[in-house]
Amino acid sequence: MESEAVTERDQVWQAIDAQRQAVADLLAQLSVDDWRQPSLCAGWTVRDVAAHLTLQHIGLRDVLRELPHLRLGGMNRLILDMARRHAELPTAELVARIRAMIGSRRHNLGVTPLETLIDILVHSQDIAVPVGRRLALDPAAAAAAATRVWGLNWPFRARRRVAGFRLTATDTDWTMGEGAEVRAPMEAILLVLTGRLTALPALSGAGSTALAARLSAAV
Repeated sequence: MESEAVTERDQVWQAIDAQRQAVADLLAQLSVDDWRQPSLCAGWTVRDVAAHLTLQHIGLRDVLRELPHLRLGGMNRLILDMARRHAELPTAELVARIRAMIGSRRHNLGVTPLETLIDILVHSQDIAVPVGRRLALDPAAAAAAATRVWGLNWPFRARRRVAGFRLTATDTDWTMGEGAEVRAPMEAILLVLTGRLTALPALSGAGSTALAARLSAAV
């Protein structure tokens, strides 16, 4: 099955809005215990990730305000600390803040809407998978996000991690890399490229076993 490519800015924002709606709806259904579960992000709970998703409108003033909090661990630690401070908000407030961003076209300083798309798609799975919920990703949106991930160096270093393999989506027209073929749904490819190894069982093809072994050994 092929899906229409998500390339235009308006289409990217529409995909972001759709996933924000889906995430907010899912979070509203979770139990207290679900919110406490470890997410797919090492060291982050589901609540931490949800709080992080409320922080997609960070501007220059916000960055300057956070600089005094920068400490050992650098930017990644600062991002986690910001999320944890916001995670102290009531559950209903976190859900409401995500819903309030639907329709907004603001994004964080120094990134494009495509990074916002990556953030909402991948983090939606960081939340859904550990609590045993299915939150499908649109293949076209996942393809747009994966193409952006492929072109970035930091923080994923995807091209280096999967060097020597050709990744091919089974549900949309998307292929990257050269070498032994690895096939998977676009959703699984995006998760693998962003370091979510729970998607490894979805891989197939001549190179799947070798790639899974490489990525697992690197953890």
